[in-house]
Amino acid sequence: MDLIKELSDAFLILIRVGVTLRVVYCFILMGANEEDESAYKKKIRNIIIFYILAESCYAIKDLMFTYYK
Repeated sequence: MDLIKELSDAFLILIRVGVTLRVVYCFILMGANEEDESAYKKKIRNIIIFYILAESCYAIKDLMFTYYK
């Protein structure tokens, strides 16, 4: 059980770092290329939606583990 918790915490940290780096990268490219600004805004919106869904899944997982413990 501890291994599963450690792995899920590691995945959550990787997701947070990945989302942050991807958003920063899109902002940098958006500043460098003004013509594709709308495409990068759409990518940032999709990244944020992914992050919200990932955090929600982990919150539901934690609720289930505490409920059935």
